[in-house]
Amino acid sequence: MLYFHQLPVVDMVVRELEFRGIRIEHLGMYFEELGAKQVTDNFPYIYVAETWRGQILSEEEISFTSSFKVNTVQVRFCANDDQALNELIKNYRYKTTRIGG
Repeated sequence: MLYFHQLPVVDMVVRELEFRGIRIEHLGMYFEELGAKQVTDNFPYIYVAETWRGQILSEEEISFTSSFKVNTVQVRFCANDDQALNELIKNYRYKTTRIGG
């Protein structure tokens, strides 16, 4: 967890997104595939890379009907600047894309 403190959020650009219907394990794996290391084992799950950080903040279940429920996960992205943040989010969203059929 010492590594976590080496990358402060101060002076970083931050954006939060919500993902629905994707397991937390997969969302964490996507951060790792983009080059981050997981540094916590509970909420908030924190992933740290050299120039950016990702956090899985929370998970809830929402109901659309009495039998149709999905999870909703809040994810925070932090990077050194807007360009790096936009690139991180673009790459992350690519991994979360689901093609329906």
